[in-house]
Order: sequence, then structure tokens, then C-alpha cells
Amino acid sequence: MSEPLFGLMQDRPLLISSLIEHAARFHPRTEIVSRLPEGGTHRTDWLGVRNAACRIANALQSLGIQRGERVATLAWNSWRHLALYFGVSGTGAVLHTVNPRLFPEQIEYIANHAEDRVLFFDVTFAPLVQKLAPKLKTVKTYVCMSSREHMPALDLPDLRCWDELLAAQSEQYDWPDFDERTASSLCYTSGTTGNPKGVLYSHRSTMLHTLMELAPDTFGISSRETVMLIVPMFHANGWGTPYAAAMVGTRLVFPGPHMDGESVYTLMKDERVTFSQGVPTVWLMLFQYLDAHPEIDPRALGVKMIGIGGAAVPRAMLERFEKQFGAQVVQGWGMTETSPIGVISKLLPKHDSMAEDELVKVKLKQGRGVWGVDLKLVDDMGEVQPWDGQSRGHLRVRGPWIASGYFKGEGGSPMDDEGYFSTGDVATIDTDGYLQLVDRAKDVIKSGGEWISSIDVENAAMGHPGVAEAAIIGVAHPKWQERPLLLVVPRAGHQPTKESVLDFLASRIAKWWLPDDVIVVPELPHTATGKLLKTRLREQYRDYRLPTA
Repeated sequence: MSEPLFGLMQDRPLLISSLIEHAARFHPRTEIVSRLPEGGTHRTDWLGVRNAACRIANALQSLGIQRGERVATLAWNSWRHLALYFGVSGTGAVLHTVNPRLFPEQIEYIANHAEDRVLFFDVTFAPLVQKLAPKLKTVKTYVCMSSREHMPALDLPDLRCWDELLAAQSEQYDWPDFDERTASSLCYTSGTTGNPKGVLYSHRSTMLHTLMELAPDTFGISSRETVMLIVPMFHANGWGTPYAAAMVGTRLVFPGPHMDGESVYTLMKDERVTFSQGVPTVWLMLFQYLDAHPEIDPRALGVKMIGIGGAAVPRAMLERFEKQFGAQVVQGWGMTETSPIGVISKLLPKHDSMAEDELVKVKLKQGRGVWGVDLKLVDDMGEVQPWDGQSRGHLRVRGPWIASGYFKGEGGSPMDDEGYFSTGDVATIDTDGYLQLVDRAKDVIKSGGEWISSIDVENAAMGHPGVAEAAIIGVAHPKWQERPLLLVVPRAGHQPTKESVLDFLASRIAKWWLPDDVIVVPELPHTATGKLLKTRLREQYRDYRLPTA
């Protein structure tokens, strides 16, 4: 057997530090705008972020942080958090973005599990940090991300002020070279059942994911865009957008903690945002603000694209963005374990002549697989299911930015014999490769031996003019095993009735999918990442007696 012939190409490691150096060199004056937690708006540019990242790297060195050690953040989206993305990982340390919406006990667990050495936090989270500090076994230094004048009065060991810590450091730092498979960042799952589990990304996985994120058939971000990143930077690396923006020098707008409808609208208008990314709950708040201000013409904003993930996009939301904003909706499916891009919804040339009603059905699918992500559907027995748009199966994925396990081996192996990761989702895939989620496996309603898709019913219910949000769960039934119970949150100024909702659904879903009861509630519970918290609803209505029982 002959020896392989290797190419004569330079072998440079794929490292995150190369992104910030590129942005600073080729897009130094492209603006980064941040609404700060302590108030006011901060403006810098990619060169400023690079210089801050170098100061962070030098500061970590002065604190004795070694390669592989974890540096945590409790922070909103801002230029400071952006600088940490590059300053921490660029040294070979691991950036651990902590989700502040988790329960305090969960934050305590993951900080100790990760063995964080330093904790950077926004002033918003000062009371939380003060409460947690005595229980954080490995954190030696706390850095409040503010100026001296906004420093809270806290009793913490080795408490530092961001401005003072960085001012004492040089803007010169030589980023080290190391193996591209080195861990770069750590993000824990939202942990709705059991303890959260850590997903440990590498420089290589992050760089490959970034390249694919920029493809025209994915998000297609370029230097011409102004991107407002609403999805939290503590949620799956901000969907990878901070890295992608650096790779092409995109102008970025960060809302900080200000994600109410009025704040989002104002930033869109004032900063001339062309592309924004967020979960459906954020867009619902924006819609509520616009409903209260009918004099506003959303089309005048000039937003060209809206990225939506974290939950399936309701048809009413898709159509509102298209018709009222004149914006293209790009949804996708992914999870913390997929970095997060798994599939992205972009149309094919064959769809150009498709009738509108049929086209909407395609747009509402989660999307097609992108290069680097292999998809597979299997039934309960592990048999592979065909891609015919009808056969349902448990979704499994593999690829260079898909997790192969959890930090410290928690939860055992999530992989099958072929190296596919088990996602916990039930889906179909059609002949063109478009994936459509049916449900989370634990949320599927099993009625009379058949499956009812909660996603389809919820999306249909949200098309009702009086419904702002909807959730459906299975409730025990003596004959059918389970039947659906629908809970709806009314839109402002509306009061939908059970009869009106069922009448609306009757022509939009299969008859046997119709909920056996409808309850109007003031609000619905959500997870720390904005998804419906079905576990709490199932517990709350565990003993609910349906009128059909």
C-alpha cells in the first residue's frame, strides 16, 4: 500500500484569536453599539474590542489563569461580553457563559461543576453574585463589569472593577498558538430536568461553525449588515453570531438587558438595524408594543431579515414579519449541543413558482441540513426512517460541531453506534431534505396509539386574532390514554373563548387533534432560554379532568 501524498499547504491552527485580529485589521472602525445594564449607550469599534480583549488576556495572565481553566460570565449582550469571548478563549482558557435565568441552585451547581476560577458579572447580577459567592468553591476573583462610579457595595473576596482591571493592562498581547482541538468555551444546557450538563466547544468546532454560518444558504451575514443580537450570548454562544460578525466585520448592536418591545423597536429604528436574531418570546413583546402603537409603520424600519430559533415559528409570526416589516424570516433548528446550527430554512430555486399557500408550508419547516451536519431519523426500535415528509422518527445528528459527550462525562454517552447524537426531538424529513419538528419526544401527545404534534396545534392556535401565545399538553384520558389540553394567553385587548378558539382550529388541524378543552391563562411558564416549560404545565394540570373524560 502506497504512502499518502500530502498537500503543500500551510498548516495553521483554526483559533478564535484569528477572528478578532482580522476584524481589528480589516474593519477597525466598524461600530459596536451597546445598551449598558447600568444605563446609557456605549459605542466602540472592532479595534476597540480587540484592544479590550488583549487587556483581558493580560489581566487573566496576571491572575494566574492557566490554559484549560474556566473563566465564567454572568452578563448581558454588550461590547464587554464580546471582548471576553475573544480575550478568554484566545489565551487557551475556557469561556464559561453562565445563564443567569437558571435557578440560583443550578448556577451554584454549574459554577462548581465547571470549577470556575474567575467570575465576570454585570451590575444587574450583583445581588445574585453576593448570594452565591459563599457557595462557589473554586472562584477566587470577581470582576464587576462597570466603571468605579457604578461599582456596587459587595462583600466579595478579591473584587475587581472592570475599568480599573483593564486600564492596568497593556493593549499588546501575542496570542499563543496551540492545538485547534483545545477547548474554547463551555455552555450548560438549560437543565429543565435534572442537573444542567456542560457542552464543551473547541476552537476547531467554533471556527468551522462560523464559516458555515456566513454561507448564503445559512444566515449570509456580511460587512454590509447591521446586526442586532437579541439572542443571549449566554445561550449557545449567541448562536455563533459574535464569531461570525468578527470574521466579516459586521456592525453589531447589543440591547443589554433591555429586551422589552419598546427598547427593541427603538434600537431597530435608531441604529438602522438590517438583521436581528431572537427567540419567539422576544418578537411577541415587540408585536405587543406595535399593537399598542398603530401609528408606527414597521416597514419604515428597513429590517431585511429576522432570524428565529429556540422554538418553532408560528405562521402568524412569519406572515407578520413578511407583510408588515417586509422582512425575510430565517428560522432554524439547533441546540446547545449543535453549536447551535443544525438546519436552516432557506428556499430552493424550485420554490420560486410555488403558490403562496404551499410556499408557507415550506417556510414553516425548520430547514435543510447544512454542510457538516448529517441527519438521521429512527423509530423506537432504532430502524432508520425514510425521508418522505411523512415518516416520523427520533432525530439524530453528527458533524464537526456536534457534541460527542458532556463535560466530565455527565449523563453518559448520547451517541449511537454510528456516532450520531440523540437530540430528543421527533421529526420528519422530506425528499428535499427539509426537516420539520413534530415535537420533543417527551412532549408528544399519544392518543389512541397515534401521535399529536403539539407544535402544529400551538402554531395554529397562535393564528387566532385574540391569542398571543399557546401551549398544549397531554392529559390522562380513560379511553384514549391522553388527550390534548390547550392553554392560551390572550393578546392585549382581547378575550378569546374556548368556543372561538376551537372554531378557529376546526378548519386548520385534523379533527382528532382538536383539544378536548381550552383554558385562558394570564401567562405561560418558560425555561431559562425562552422555551415553553412543559414540565411545569404537566405537573400543574396532572390531575385535571377533561370534560370528555
